[in-house]
Amino acid sequence: VQLQASGGGLVQAGGSLRLSCAASGDKISGYAMGWFRQAPGTEREFVAAASWSGSYTTYAVSVQGRFTIPRDNAKNTVDLQMNSLKPEDTAVYYCAADLVGSPIVARPAPAEYDYWGQGTQVTVSS
Repeated sequence: VQLQASGGGLVQAGGSLRLSCAASGDKISGYAMGWFRQAPGTEREFVAAASWSGSYTTYAVSVQGRFTIPRDNAKNTVDLQMNSLKPEDTAVYYCAADLVGSPIVARPAPAEYDYWGQGTQVTVSS
């Protein structure tokens, strides 16, 4: 499956941004989907993940209550809705697909993910 992330940009602190990840080559209904981010000089870190149907989601503590990960299997997309953005949310954001064999799993470890998009830059100004 190929993943294309979009929607990044520059936003002021407190603002909102919605990232979108479009998949092609396969249906994402059999994949858990995740979002990760990487700031300069840091390792890639988990942001959010959703199970096959989106019924189970998990979030990094740093974004809980501010971000959501809606997915639309009919459209083959998964989004990341980011509210109340902070300067520390500045990073390149990546979407990823996990060919996990269970419909109720959404894993936070980057090593579990099989396919990655190219990343989109999010910059939050103070």
